[in-house]
Amino acid sequence: MKRVVIGSRGSDLALWQANFVKGQLENLGCEVIIKIIKTQGDKIQHLSFDKMEGKGFFTKEIEAALLDKSIDLAVHSHKDLETESPQGLVIACVSERANPSDLLLINKGSIDHGLKWKLKQNATVGTSSARRKSQMLYHRPDVKLADLRGNVPTRIEKLRSGSYDAILLAKAGVDRLNIDLNDFEVQVLDPTEFIPAPAQGVLGLQVRKEDTELAEILNKINAKEVARRIRIERKILNLLDGGCQLPLGAYCDDQDQLHVSLAKENGNHVYSTYNINSSDDIAEKVVADLQSKKLVD
Repeated sequence: MKRVVIGSRGSDLALWQANFVKGQLENLGCEVIIKIIKTQGDKIQHLSFDKMEGKGFFTKEIEAALLDKSIDLAVHSHKDLETESPQGLVIACVSERANPSDLLLINKGSIDHGLKWKLKQNATVGTSSARRKSQMLYHRPDVKLADLRGNVPTRIEKLRSGSYDAILLAKAGVDRLNIDLNDFEVQVLDPTEFIPAPAQGVLGLQVRKEDTELAEILNKINAKEVARRIRIERKILNLLDGGCQLPLGAYCDDQDQLHVSLAKENGNHVYSTYNINSSDDIAEKVVADLQSKKLVD
């Protein structure tokens, strides 16, 4: 029996994800334990992501534990990962994709049925994502943005307490935690209009490159079609040399339509849709298109 130590952050969502993979591996005959590791992103709660230095806020400490062999497998929210694994590590498997949409949760007192997404004029919206900030202002330039940190239940409690009129969250995380949202107006934002982060809704399972035995086991649960699509999304991010602080949305839907959004600090914002048609260099074409529109250098 293969013994596997999974490294995970300690949040409710991270532990749900780790336990989900634990169950899959146990079904394949493995003995699995979970080890909690605290990351920089967990320790620094007073800054928004776009004000934190570097990349990999939620992954570096876990990757270090993989490399020093104190764990065998890291279960990440794939969108948190840098686009290139550290030397000696590989993504051996990805999960099926949960709903990739963002949610707009609105306090009942902040509803206006006559405005887009039923959000009242000049509402205060909480998010620390540069991507969500830029797209929200594109669609609703009247809103006021306020930074929002903490795990998913904490963010929702901050909304419930009245600190914000509305907040933006990934639907996948809320669904996985089965959180009761009856207190709020819930708007599921169309992912072809409000574009998700590359690989949003997907888990990335990372191992040591040398651990071929575990990689072979993980191949049995690898969602190959999802892996193909998010490879394109993340290649765009890689070519732009961006992390989670880059205001980029990239989403390849089930019809192989690639939806991209990108904003610049000067307010320029572009939304584009591309037909993939199995084009190997679609990511390069997208970046060239963004360059021609002066969205990137």
